[in-house]
Amino acid sequence: MPPAAADPGAASPPSTPLSVTQTTELVKHILSLLLISCLSTKSFVGRFQVLYSRLTALKSSLSEITDSPHWSDNSLLDTLLPNLLYTLRRLLSLADQCHGTSFPGGKLLMQSDLDMASISLSNHLHDLDLILRSGVLRQSSAIVLSHPGPESAREDLVYYIRDLFARLQIGGFEFKDKALESLIRLLSDDEKSALLVAKEGNITYLIQLLDCSDYPLIRKQAITVVAILASANDQSRKAVFEVGGLGPLLRILETGSLALKEKAAMAIQSLTADPENAWAVSAYGGIPILIEACRCGSVLMQAYSVGAIRNVSIIEDIRNTLIDENALPLLIQLLVSSNASAQENAANCLSVLASSSDYFRTVIIQEKGLHRLLQLLHDSTSFDTLEHVLTVIHVLSSSDQIARMLSSSISFIIQLAELIMNGNIVLQKISATLLSNLPISDGNKRAIAGCMPQLVKLMEMPKPGGIQEVASQALVSMLTVRSNRKKFARDEKSLMRLVQMLDARNELVCKQYPVAVVAALTPGCRKRLLEAGALAAVQRLAEMGVAGAKKAVQRLSGGRLKNIFGRSWGNNCESYWPRQNSRSWGRSDH
Repeated sequence: MPPAAADPGAASPPSTPLSVTQTTELVKHILSLLLISCLSTKSFVGRFQVLYSRLTALKSSLSEITDSPHWSDNSLLDTLLPNLLYTLRRLLSLADQCHGTSFPGGKLLMQSDLDMASISLSNHLHDLDLILRSGVLRQSSAIVLSHPGPESAREDLVYYIRDLFARLQIGGFEFKDKALESLIRLLSDDEKSALLVAKEGNITYLIQLLDCSDYPLIRKQAITVVAILASANDQSRKAVFEVGGLGPLLRILETGSLALKEKAAMAIQSLTADPENAWAVSAYGGIPILIEACRCGSVLMQAYSVGAIRNVSIIEDIRNTLIDENALPLLIQLLVSSNASAQENAANCLSVLASSSDYFRTVIIQEKGLHRLLQLLHDSTSFDTLEHVLTVIHVLSSSDQIARMLSSSISFIIQLAELIMNGNIVLQKISATLLSNLPISDGNKRAIAGCMPQLVKLMEMPKPGGIQEVASQALVSMLTVRSNRKKFARDEKSLMRLVQMLDARNELVCKQYPVAVVAALTPGCRKRLLEAGALAAVQRLAEMGVAGAKKAVQRLSGGRLKNIFGRSWGNNCESYWPRQNSRSWGRSDH
């Protein structure tokens, strides 16, 4: 709980400070008097029975504490015991007054004073039990224990964490400040310690400190610890969420200072990364808060907040809320943010939304989102951002109008080729898919002929799934241009790679894909294929029943009259794959 205001049980130590041992002896003496007095009072008998029970438990706890080694050296008791002594003295005075039936201040005031004293006793009992359960009395300690080194044993680390949380919950401002400082240092120095903090620490109390607006420094340190725990690992993230951490974080994001808002947004993004937590944002009414943070916050707030929106946008009801809140224009605007993380998260969110419905695709187009996506595709150097941008563009290209516009942009087509040659495997796959689907002109295909060797290499890769198919489809589309076929035939390495893929013993490559490429190469390159040994390999595949192999054999062997009077070669290529794409490969000019 947050640091509470002073109560009847919390007072300053005596003017002449007593040692911890002296204070303890005095506490025990007054406890003995109180236990006798509670049994002989004539008024408020029920209340004094409750007090007697708590005093008995208090006596037991004190005995256990004084039986612990080094108990008198623990600095937490320097604050706790004087406050306890004050409460007991006050209660003894009240008990003495209750031996009669008349009260100077009236019966209601006495009832109130007894109730407050009883609450104070409960708080002291809680603190003493916390000290005992934490095990911090087993050795002498300074205001904060020595920071454990990287080679510290797990037992020592557990003890250190328990000690910090004991000081955090029992001590005054200085104890809390030092304990939180030490927690931040521990979590920053050793990521693995977050697991132990989540398991051994009182995360519920830590979350309660987030609402401690009377102590700004404590609140700032507490939210720093929570943000680290939320982002450290699945277990610590779960611990923060399960004790109700999301609600206070959203309140801070809405009303806190800028520094607190940034930490809160970071923690919210991390918490919502778990799909099982994402629904709760809507339950707390958090979508408008996140959108406002994107609209008016700092660049860091925007980055984290749009990341959280992306995380929760997988839920249909939340997508409907995004529509109601008119969030899409704001997400598109963030594509040109000065913060790279905000750009990446905005593109990622748009990829989720664009893939979910025609409505979002339509709004993205209407809000000129494609223009900004293309600009970000040109400017960004982050593979992750480029992946999200390309995903949105690929989804938007299902529109014939957008497909024609993209196909006519030589700069976009060249960039696709560059990503095929230099991007990671995910970018290569998406770029190859776009190349195979878009109705690209012969002139633009000639301009990007340099990516064909890389497409051949992609055909050899077993993972990710579908990469061989889209690479071969893109290559077949490129080979509809005569000059590209001749260029391919002159590339010894690519030609030999293709023939090796035809080898029936090569089980890493699905044979129908290199067969289709051979068929696409045959016009004008038959001699080079024969010299490379393609015919024997394709004949073997035809005997095995590989799709398209018989037609490829016919072309390689010179039986071409049937094709001259039959279907066009471009349409004939379609028989090598089922119609799985949104548009056929034959859309290109042949």
